[in-house]
Amino acid sequence: MEVAIPVAVVLLILLVIAFNSIRIAREYERGVVFRLGRLINLKGPGLFLILPFGVDRLTKIDLRVITLEVPPQEVITIDNVTVKVSAVIFFQVVDARSAVTRVFNFRVATSQIAQTTLRAVLGQHSLDDLLAKRESINQDLQQIIDQQTEPWGIKVSAVEVKDVELPQTMQRAIARQAEAEREKRAKIIAAEGEFSAAQTLANAAQVISTQPAALALRYMQTLLDMSTEKGSVIVFPVPVELIRPLLEATPKPRED
Repeated sequence: MEVAIPVAVVLLILLVIAFNSIRIAREYERGVVFRLGRLINLKGPGLFLILPFGVDRLTKIDLRVITLEVPPQEVITIDNVTVKVSAVIFFQVVDARSAVTRVFNFRVATSQIAQTTLRAVLGQHSLDDLLAKRESINQDLQQIIDQQTEPWGIKVSAVEVKDVELPQTMQRAIARQAEAEREKRAKIIAAEGEFSAAQTLANAAQVISTQPAALALRYMQTLLDMSTEKGSVIVFPVPVELIRPLLEATPKPRED
C-alpha cells in the first residue's frame, strides 16, 4: 500500500505534464512558440510537444483568409463633397512569426491602416470617379494597404468599396441631373425623327415636282382612298396639269 501511493503520485505528475505539453494545430494553423522569451521554430500542423509550466509560451495563428469590414468613414472628395464610405478587406497571414513579433494585434492594426488609407485615397478623387471608377480605386487601395502591412507578415489580397452614402441634397441633385439627361435624350430623338420625316417629304416633293405623272398617280391614289367612304359626297377640283396632256392631244377643228 505504501508503494502504491508514490506510484500514483508519479503517474499523476506525468499526466499533468503530458496535459500541459501536448498541443494540436489544425492544418490551417501554426504555433508560434517562445521558449524562455526566445522565438523558436514554428509548430504544426498536427500533434507537437511544448515544455510545460511556463517554459514555452504558445500562440496559434490562423492562416486562412480573413474578412475585415471597415466601418463607414467620412470622406471629403476633391470636389468638396462629403460622403460616407464603407469597405471590406480580404487578407491573410503569410508569416506567422512576423504577425506575432512585429505588431501587437495584427487585426486591429490592419483595420486602422485600412481606415486611414481609405480616407486618404478617396480624398484624392472626385465624386464621379468614386461612383464610376470603383475598380481602379479598389486596386489602388489594395496596393497601398498591402505595402504597409507586408512587414507584419500580412498579405492583403483584395479591397472592395462596399457602400457610398451620399447626402440627401446631393442625392436630389443627382436625381435632377439624371432626369434632365433623360429629357435631353428624348428631345434629341424626337428632333432626329422630325428631321428624318422632313427630309423624306422633301425628297418626295422633289421627285413629284420633276415628274408630273407621279403627281397624277398620287392624286388618283388619294381619290381611290377617299372613294372607300360610303354615304358621302366628295367634291374635288381637277388640276389643269392632269387634263393638259389630253387637251394637247385633242385635234383642233379645221377652218374652212
